[in-house]
Amino acid sequence: MEAQAPVSAPVQAAYSYCEAVTGQQARNFAYGIRLLPADKRQAMSALYAFSRRVDDIGDGTLANDAKQTRLEETRALLGRVRDDAVAEDDTDPVAVALADAARRFPIPLDGLDELIDGVLMDVHGESYETWDDLKTYCRCVAGAIGRLSLGVFGTQPGAPGIERAPEYADTLGLALQLTNILRDVREDAGNGRTYLPSDDLAKFGCSTGFDGPVPPPGSDFAGLVHFEVRRARALFAEGYRLLPMLDRRSGACVAAMAGIYRRLLDRIERDPEAVLRGRVSLPGREKAYVAVRGLSGLDTRYVSRQTARRRV
Repeated sequence: MEAQAPVSAPVQAAYSYCEAVTGQQARNFAYGIRLLPADKRQAMSALYAFSRRVDDIGDGTLANDAKQTRLEETRALLGRVRDDAVAEDDTDPVAVALADAARRFPIPLDGLDELIDGVLMDVHGESYETWDDLKTYCRCVAGAIGRLSLGVFGTQPGAPGIERAPEYADTLGLALQLTNILRDVREDAGNGRTYLPSDDLAKFGCSTGFDGPVPPPGSDFAGLVHFEVRRARALFAEGYRLLPMLDRRSGACVAAMAGIYRRLLDRIERDPEAVLRGRVSLPGREKAYVAVRGLSGLDTRYVSRQTARRRV
């Protein structure tokens, strides 16, 4: 890969702003992108800062019509980035950084349009009857982020099955998002949102909601959680096929982020009702351990061996 040209002072300042946003607000994401070389780390921070802006609009306190207006304004800003119409001295540091990242890497910016579409689903109060319905939402808010990230990471030339890399990146995003949904089930219920498919909720007697620290009376809440955990594990197994297609540091980044979420999933599986009592999280030292494990290549080598066995 050719050496990247140095960035100007205004662009460097814009990247520094995005990296500060990422470090302050991305509890799990930041552990992974620390493992990337500077140019990729900056590009990922720009993607995160833009995505965070979109999420903050959706999760904010504005009226729904005002949220929709703000989201469409953000889409128009994305259009300026796509048209390379953002000057280096623009007053919006996120736009400046994202525009520079899009010039340096083949980032599929349409994925950010999909993210806006997904947040609009939240604004409109969408609910999901089946897993296929929920999968559409997850692809917008998380699968698209996987595909955007792949534009920054790149792939190893000649890697077997490389044409499926975007599919695996998308699937890994779904795995992370389903884990998020399980972790945040009570918080989302308190905000009037239920993401788990209504078919699944009915199957386990959980249709009355999760707005308290105990499961709905007469429900099999543990059964519901274990059912969704199995689904998430299958998505992780499929998405992890991406790892051998990435260079060492990009693979380490993905392995670290996915590894943190897999450990969250382990905790949720061991104590399903914990998600009703508060937010399940990992201590910083455990996240750091997962990042080191990713950098060592342990997860990448494991996935490579598992993939080889499937081919036999």
